[in-house]
Amino acid sequence: MVTLLWILLGILCLQLVFVLWNLPQMPRLSRLGSRDGSEGQAEELPVQLSVLIPARNEEVNIGACLDAVLANDYPFLEVLVLNDRSTDSTAEEIGKRSIRDNRVRMIEGAELPPGWLGKSYACHQLAQQATGEWWLYLDADARLAPHALARAARAAARQQRGLLTGFARQVTETWLEKLVVPMMLFVIACHLPIRLVRRSRDPRFAAAHGGFMLIQRDTYFKLGGHEAFKDSMVDDMSLARAVKQIGEPLELMQIGSEVSMRMYRNASEVWNGYKKNMYDGVGRSATLLGLVLCMYMMLYVFPWMMLPWAALHPELLVPAVGLCLLGIVLKARVNHWCGQPVWLSVLMPLCAAAMVVIGFESWRAAVRGSGYSWKGRTYH
Repeated sequence: MVTLLWILLGILCLQLVFVLWNLPQMPRLSRLGSRDGSEGQAEELPVQLSVLIPARNEEVNIGACLDAVLANDYPFLEVLVLNDRSTDSTAEEIGKRSIRDNRVRMIEGAELPPGWLGKSYACHQLAQQATGEWWLYLDADARLAPHALARAARAAARQQRGLLTGFARQVTETWLEKLVVPMMLFVIACHLPIRLVRRSRDPRFAAAHGGFMLIQRDTYFKLGGHEAFKDSMVDDMSLARAVKQIGEPLELMQIGSEVSMRMYRNASEVWNGYKKNMYDGVGRSATLLGLVLCMYMMLYVFPWMMLPWAALHPELLVPAVGLCLLGIVLKARVNHWCGQPVWLSVLMPLCAAAMVVIGFESWRAAVRGSGYSWKGRTYH
């Protein structure tokens, strides 16, 4: 047991070194979207933007989302919102904004065809209507800062083609949100060499966040659009991999200064959202998911379970305590980077345990055929 703990401690030390090197490799949109250290004027940016927002039962979010987009006062802008057969007052909220500002146009979503998943088909319909040179797929729970579109357009103009995507600052209020949602970037920081997202053409080195996807229209059509992966549960990752497969550039950014979002509003949404994504996120590989979940248990949960035992066996105390402290330090570094409260890092064993439980349920739902429920639809 002592040997095992010291081996785990060595692994976690290497993991911390990797994260300290890896996180700074992710550029910030505030840097990519500036010119000579200044914002510049929006009128100087010759990029025509289409902001494309799929909205299904988003009455709580869509009004504030559109207000934030329109507050950017960016020229060359159209805002298309697809009302994806909502059963709440989403359409009314969109209609209020379209009356006040003619840049906003609502599209009524068609019935979901066989073989398609809901969000992919919504994005496909938006693409058929967009006229801009660059398209920003934006989730309804996203809130843009007033300078966000200018920075995004400048970064797009510099890159010229491909896809720009990034991690917004996550707003978390309920406890399961605080435990689970920030783990999204933790996984990226610990396991994906961020430099290779930009420099390698290998689609295995890809990451994306579906809440903010800025893609050049020619790139989109070249890869076949959302129809190329119409049945993918993780459409954002499928789009990022497809961009790499056709040899176009992919940039993964930190966009916390420009975009904030609250992805989920209660424990049920957190559970169902991560449950539907985790198994698909590892390519539906039970082996890979099992290895990842076992590693998280051994590195971040098991050492805390060993502390009472270590109190009776002093030779276990140093490696067990070292593992617990290193896990907290690692989480604190990631939390600081993505704008989450650093003190929440003391809950790292609970964060890891929650991920393990949800990951197992994600696999079990696929194996049992019970499927995943999201936005009033069930997927298998």
